[in-house]
Amino acid sequence: MPSKPCIVNTDDIAEEAWDDPARGRVTWRTLLSGDRTRSEALTIGVTEVTEQAGAEAKPHRHAQHEAYYVLSGRGVLTVSDEAHDLSPGVTAFIPGGAWHAARGLGAEPLRLLYVFAADSFSDVIYEFPEPAVAPQ
Repeated sequence: MPSKPCIVNTDDIAEEAWDDPARGRVTWRTLLSGDRTRSEALTIGVTEVTEQAGAEAKPHRHAQHEAYYVLSGRGVLTVSDEAHDLSPGVTAFIPGGAWHAARGLGAEPLRLLYVFAADSFSDVIYEFPEPAVAPQ
């Protein structure tokens, strides 16, 4: 399907989630993705990470470059074993293939806009140090 201008509202997008020991507990809404919208070359979404035990995204990597923009909350992003503070207005670039993980700090969830250099979210293959557990 050819690319066309896309206008989406976060509230209209279904929430997706992982909740297992290998991947962690994280929720997200993919806003632009070539397999869902008439867009290409970028995949964009919003994720929330809380401070609750086990709620962070576990260390992972993927071939695509990724960027985060902090919308609200506070947290820590670890990239290749180096920790970086996150707060509203901070932007982070994560090179493709780099191990990384984000976790929230404080009562307010860490809310991130994420951008992948990928046509669609389905093109992003996540790799975790431990195998993910299939839902039962």
